[in-house]
Amino acid sequence: MRAFKIHFQSIVTALLLTVMFSLPATPVLAADDVKLNKLYGQLLEAEEGLAQRIAGEIELELSKSGSASLDLLLKRGRRAFEAGNSDVAIEHLTALTDHAPEFSEGYYWRSLAYIQAELFGPAFADLEHTLTLEPRHYGAIEALGFLLEELNRPKMAHEAYERVLSIHPHHKDVRNALDRLGPEVAGKAL
Repeated sequence: MRAFKIHFQSIVTALLLTVMFSLPATPVLAADDVKLNKLYGQLLEAEEGLAQRIAGEIELELSKSGSASLDLLLKRGRRAFEAGNSDVAIEHLTALTDHAPEFSEGYYWRSLAYIQAELFGPAFADLEHTLTLEPRHYGAIEALGFLLEELNRPKMAHEAYERVLSIHPHHKDVRNALDRLGPEVAGKAL
């Protein structure tokens, strides 16, 4: 079993390196993404207090599917996740991703439900899909950092968290994670 776990971790590490470093630094935006692009730009320049408001606006924009029924599936999935019912969350969010395969938030929230259920393989796959659709999704990159920590990959987790700060410089949880990992990766080439 230990050999399988080590082999699995090696495969996951290779996949993550490919995903993290093959994504474009700036995505190609459709005309209707102009507002989101503007918000991400403002987030980079904002002071800490304003940054939290802008981050909330980004999260609100990302959660808009353009369909009331799809928004309802997202809402139900999130509620189930927040209630700790990962199985129900995964069901709702799978229905959402089936009907809206270009909607990054469905994959993102399902990845969180998979993490909650300790199904790390499917969580990685959904994070990859989220970041393919929206490379600036700092929540997905933060979740990737968390998973890397769970797999005892502190250097890679540190790199993921630094990438979050390159998008959202005032992200408090990520700053705390970097402080926590700092001593562990100190002296290692980042």
